[in-house]
Amino acid sequence: MNLKKYFIRALHRLQKGPGYTYKELLVWYCDNTNTHGPKRIIKEGPKKKLIWFFLTLLFASLVFWQWGILINTYLSYNVTSSLSIGFKTMKFPAVTVCNANPFKYSEVKHLLKELDRLIEAALERILQPVPGNSSENVSPPLDLGLWHQIPLVLIDEHDKDNPIILDIFESNQTALGNATAGGNETSASDQTAAGNQTAAPPAPANATSEEKKYKLAVKLCSHQGSDNCTYRNFTSAAQAVTEWYILQSTSILSKVPLQERIRMGYQAEDMILACLYGAEPCNYKNFTQIYHPDHGNCYIFNWGMDEEALNSSNPGAEFGLKLILDISQQDYIPYLSSAAGARLMLHQQKSFPFLKDQGIYAMAGTETSIGVLVDELERMGYPYSDCTMNGSDVPVKNLYSQYNTSYSIQACLRSCFQNHMIEICGCGHYMFPLPEGMNYCNNEDNPGWAYCYSSLRSSIRHRQICIDSCKETCNDTQYKMTISMADWPSEASEDWIFHILSYERDMSTNVTLDRNGIIKLNIYFQEYNYRTISESAATTIVWLLSSLGGQFGFWMGGSVLCLIEFGEIIIDSLWITIINVIGWCKGLKQKRVQARYPDAPPTVSELVEAHTNLGFQHEDAGALPRDEALPPEPGTPPPNYDSLRVQPLDILGPDSDAE
Repeated sequence: MNLKKYFIRALHRLQKGPGYTYKELLVWYCDNTNTHGPKRIIKEGPKKKLIWFFLTLLFASLVFWQWGILINTYLSYNVTSSLSIGFKTMKFPAVTVCNANPFKYSEVKHLLKELDRLIEAALERILQPVPGNSSENVSPPLDLGLWHQIPLVLIDEHDKDNPIILDIFESNQTALGNATAGGNETSASDQTAAGNQTAAPPAPANATSEEKKYKLAVKLCSHQGSDNCTYRNFTSAAQAVTEWYILQSTSILSKVPLQERIRMGYQAEDMILACLYGAEPCNYKNFTQIYHPDHGNCYIFNWGMDEEALNSSNPGAEFGLKLILDISQQDYIPYLSSAAGARLMLHQQKSFPFLKDQGIYAMAGTETSIGVLVDELERMGYPYSDCTMNGSDVPVKNLYSQYNTSYSIQACLRSCFQNHMIEICGCGHYMFPLPEGMNYCNNEDNPGWAYCYSSLRSSIRHRQICIDSCKETCNDTQYKMTISMADWPSEASEDWIFHILSYERDMSTNVTLDRNGIIKLNIYFQEYNYRTISESAATTIVWLLSSLGGQFGFWMGGSVLCLIEFGEIIIDSLWITIINVIGWCKGLKQKRVQARYPDAPPTVSELVEAHTNLGFQHEDAGALPRDEALPPEPGTPPPNYDSLRVQPLDILGPDSDAE
């Protein structure tokens, strides 16, 4: 019951309202608030009232302006970076070593035989463009079907307004019209035949570089025989030949099963001749083999997949990893690998090595020493930065997860590109992992894959989509390397070193190794100090509240209680407004009712009289003409109250009925 009475009382209080008008409420607030300024407005004279009103309005505006700046600064979520240096026992990085040449030429020669004959004949025509040369009488004949899938062409730019395209192995020449061939890619969708040419244009023996205005380009068409083509030209023929050979060999090798490609690569027991980690010996069995599309078989030391990562006890070369590698340079593919050496990379455990982006070369015939410094990066997550912890919130499917490796932005970008290639071109590129159920591109099944790949690779829109979709990792470890090199072995010691290494590898007393194939690596921590670069919030909620309060106190002399008072007057104002609106609605409703009944309502006595005596009912004067109005009906006379007096029957006379 008490609770019911309390609610009824509260309801009555709400209906009654605060009991003020707006003016009274404002005067009460100015007289009782703790904020400086409003009191002076109501207590000073007219002139001072105006001055204090202006000052109070000005400083209140400044407060709100400063508050807006502070809140906007807080919502920008800026960060500050701090650098700290620590000392601890650190995990030795994972070390990936590969050969710069992906396959042994002796193993893949049968697959690339026709390709090699084609490029040799093409180079012969380019370098010796004389009719009737030996390439026209090659036996057996060249496989021009392979050539026409992705041909090399010469672009004659003697007439810059009308450059001419010359096919190396065909007798037709094509004019580009208004198209130019000076850029990286030239469209030729409106080519027209313009005559015959038996070979590439002959250059005079004494021609200067200004007179030789022709370039070698790779012709890429949407499909064979199509006019929708793109020409990727190069400033040097060496670049064009390498690019053409990579595209053609990619098509050929993509059809070879993975196990066969692994067999054709360099095996660990042949490549890793000696291994020493600190004072402990190691061998090729301590390395994990993975297949890398760019470099063939690669071997990772201390990857941490099956065993715990190794720790380094002390800095210095004697506590690091020492390797002697044999790259067998004499078995390189001549047109595929123009660089000789070992490709290596330092990275975190359980991460995939992207050697093409982050790897370094070690030159043959040298001892390469690599001093390592460690930088640990700690980024703040959302909303301070757009980073991810493990890639689970990235909308791109990580195709490198089949290696059981951790997320990285390089893996995301390549997975995104491969997904776009499969979606647009209908097949995947040989250099990236494949989703389940898809196939790699090749010239037979996908004749226009090279054109599609080239267009997609140069597309800024697709590149930006991948950049926007992928995120950096919030925590990362980077290895800064200091590299130094020296000739190894020296001329004085090379004889006995090569004898020992040859015997250990081949059990041969003859020297089977030479300086062109031997590399020595020393990888170690340069010092045990590691640097941690961490992000912290530049603005926090504590900073925001203190800054807001500081501005309010400085300009208005207020505090949190002043804000509560201001909130109170706002609530009372809303309360009065609601009550006034309700009263206005009630008044409007009453006015509508009065509009329906313009006369005053009859009283109770009039209603009773009209019900009991028809003579007292008002007639409508306008119902009948005045002359034809009916006479009023006589009303019932008032009762004779004496007749109600009780009398004995015998007293009544004979005339009582008449009365």
